[in-house]
Amino acid sequence: MALALEATGLERLPAAVEEEGEVEAGVEEAIEREAAWCCQWPVFRFDQAPRRLYHFCRQFQDGSNPGANFLKGVKWSPDGSCFLTGSDDNSLRLFYQPEDAFIADNVEPSAAGIDGQDSYGSSLIVREAESVYDFCWFPYMSASDPASCVFASTTRDHPIHLWDASSGQLRCTYRAYDAMDEITAALSISFNTSGSKLFAGYNKSLRVFDVHRPGRDFQQYSLHKGNNGPSANVFDIALLHPHEMSVSILMASEKISGIVSSIAFSPTHNGMIAIGSYSQTTAIYSEDNMELLYVLHGQLGGVTQVLFSKDGYYLYTGGRKDPYILCWDIRNTVGIVYQLYRSSEHTNQRISFDIEPCGRHLGTGGEDGLVHIYDLQTGEWTASFQAASDTVNGFSFHPSQSLAASSSGNRRFDLLDNIEENSSFKGNENCASVWSFYAAESDHDVAVPGADEALNLGV
Repeated sequence: MALALEATGLERLPAAVEEEGEVEAGVEEAIEREAAWCCQWPVFRFDQAPRRLYHFCRQFQDGSNPGANFLKGVKWSPDGSCFLTGSDDNSLRLFYQPEDAFIADNVEPSAAGIDGQDSYGSSLIVREAESVYDFCWFPYMSASDPASCVFASTTRDHPIHLWDASSGQLRCTYRAYDAMDEITAALSISFNTSGSKLFAGYNKSLRVFDVHRPGRDFQQYSLHKGNNGPSANVFDIALLHPHEMSVSILMASEKISGIVSSIAFSPTHNGMIAIGSYSQTTAIYSEDNMELLYVLHGQLGGVTQVLFSKDGYYLYTGGRKDPYILCWDIRNTVGIVYQLYRSSEHTNQRISFDIEPCGRHLGTGGEDGLVHIYDLQTGEWTASFQAASDTVNGFSFHPSQSLAASSSGNRRFDLLDNIEENSSFKGNENCASVWSFYAAESDHDVAVPGADEALNLGV
């Protein structure tokens, strides 16, 4: 049966990424499409709070312990037709957008309140056998091309699964084995920009699968370099105060240890890949030969997310129990450019952030239930809004419209030792929401709060 699934997956994967020449043509088309989207992208009005269009809560309360099924993140599909959520019940739920959502200006906010019925049900539910570590979309996914409608997931003690987003059927699997010839699970996954390779992060190593060759064939790269390993520029940042830091520059052969927690590719197709590790380090490699270029130190906790800016010149990193997202200029990584605050000091949960399609602003959740918006040109706070009464662990901008999706929830324990930690949470709200932002006709119509106003709001 496994062979049959793999054969089916091979036949149905998009032919646009099968040949190298076609890959380059597809990349050029993607760049042109992204540029066209950027020109048409409305200017956000962050001086006005967004409207909640849709709300989903009840369907996450199924099971023996409904209040404990918190969400783990949300991601829009590349074509913007749907979004995918992960939750603690080992399930991935797919929500297709109603037709009226694509004309957000003509849509009234959903009549369903936070305590009411869900706006609509999920279109698809994929139930994994174990806890879901990570999931990602195929970069060229389009609802008009059923062959491209796939997403990948990785779970504990299982191989990587490639799922059909239309039917929920398993397309194929990608399996990695350890020294004992036992299946080992990936902790993070990501397709490269061309969609031809699937990169998977493990403990001190990275495995690369050919998308069109499922099974146990892969290339393995050890990230734990010794003295004979390639040299890299290593930058160590010691935080002395939230607004003060000292920078020391080292030139050495660096060992990248720990579990690979996050993988990101430069959107400008320059062949750069960023890898975050729970050892509080971020490494930048060349995708072609996996040559180590830079190693960045500075996160207070283990790195949980890495994300390139839309122009590919900057890298943003966030960590576990670390209240700051760090901005790095990859052209001059002597020190960080600035740091963006978010409330995440008291939770081990992964809290994701995202950059809107034109790359002007970054949005991030936090354990205070707020979504903070930052201006990436200045690194200054722009606005914030209350998205939930619980930890907002996922936030994702729509790829082509003034919409965004958020997910919330947090793992809670009944042990007395955790009472003090859990007391910082306002409520228990395991939900997902879709938000519509107001848009201005030009940059001159946007009113941005000043720094004094931000301080007065206590953000």
